[in-house]
Amino acid sequence: MRHFTTAVLERHASLAGDFATEPYETPWASEALFFIRAEETAGENPLLRARVQISADGIHWVDEGTAFPPITTTGDYFVRISHFGGWLRLAGTIQGEEGRFDVTIHLVLKE
Repeated sequence: MRHFTTAVLERHASLAGDFATEPYETPWASEALFFIRAEETAGENPLLRARVQISADGIHWVDEGTAFPPITTTGDYFVRISHFGGWLRLAGTIQGEEGRFDVTIHLVLKE
């Protein structure tokens, strides 16, 4: 039987400027999916860019290479990754004149 877990990294968070989610320890998992639910946007031409980051120790981070397509409107978005090691998080930026996104971010892990 495969094992899985779902973690809520951000719940109804209001993001502006640069951001990073809380890190999550993942050494037992072989697959991961990040979900972003963009619940509300504000500002002129808001744009959310988010990318997956990995870490060996949960402190020092590098880009894994997977990124969400640019998000400009409310909706549900996801990316899949594998071969990621011990820790995962999302990092990104909100652009646009006084741009803001209200989001919920989930991380789903499978063995």
